Amino acid sequence: MKNIALIFPGQGAQKVGMGKELYDQSPEAKAVFEKANEVLGTDLTQVIFEGPEEKLMSSVFCQPAIFTMSMAALAAFRATDKFKGVTVKYTAGLSLGEYGALCAAGVISFEDSLKLLQQRSMFMDEAAKANPGKMAAVVGFDKDKLVSICAEAGCEVANFNAPDQIVITGRAEAVLKASQMITDGGCKKVIPLDVAGGFHSSLMRSAADKFAGVLSGVPIKCTDVHVVTNVNAMPQMSSDDIRINLAKQIYSSVQWVDSVKFIAAQGITDLVEIGPGRVLKGLIRKIDPALNVHNIQTPEDISGLSI
Repeated sequence: MKNIALIFPGQGAQKVGMGKELYDQSPEAKAVFEKANEVLGTDLTQVIFEGPEEKLMSSVFCQPAIFTMSMAALAAFRATDKFKGVTVKYTAGLSLGEYGALCAAGVISFEDSLKLLQQRSMFMDEAAKANPGKMAAVVGFDKDKLVSICAEAGCEVANFNAPDQIVITGRAEAVLKASQMITDGGCKKVIPLDVAGGFHSSLMRSAADKFAGVLSGVPIKCTDVHVVTNVNAMPQMSSDDIRINLAKQIYSSVQWVDSVKFIAAQGITDLVEIGPGRVLKGLIRKIDPALNVHNIQTPEDISGLSI
């Protein structure tokens, strides 16, 4: 049995039509989509498969949609002999993807994860409207210099996605100031992001506080599969720590680089990206090119999987 890690993408990986082949060809995947409709009391599947794109892009649909599609892909994978040949030792996810990681590990149920994401997206939207902010992606700039500039400009780091890709966040004027300072420092690629707010920054504190109250009532199990968290790039072994970190995650930096490095340090060489897109594969290629990253987003991906 080969030890592997399952990894799950975050917001931005969504696209209209994602998972339709899984729905059509895998009874297990279809059941996941239908369960999501039942839990949320809305036709999420129709929005995923038919759009419109603007509706799918909104956080209130986007977050549950990516999670549901990822869980459907995982259900299809688990139903095959391919899954019987591996042992899942670690899971991890990028921001929203952490909920896929928790659900896949059996830490939080599918139903509770969906309900949490529904609340999370609502609280984040409320915070974004009350405390407007911006985000920008910085490509090819020294990490230490960037952190120093952010501190000087009054903004924060949202994501350490790869050694050469870091996302900054905060109030619009602070992000603009930092972007200019970074450009003046020699960076040729600072990309403003089309997002509704300054996510993963202190502007989201109110959302985190509200979300902490919701998390207190959610059953959380500790299992043999270790979930590497965004907040500190380490597995959390107690339900209290998991609750604390899920609330902190909303306003803290996503430590994706260190999360991948931790998994690799445990002797894991194969990671399976479950869900829409291949964003994580691209990032991991820059973090540790020696790692093998496989993708599952269609039935063909499962049948062609070789680990």
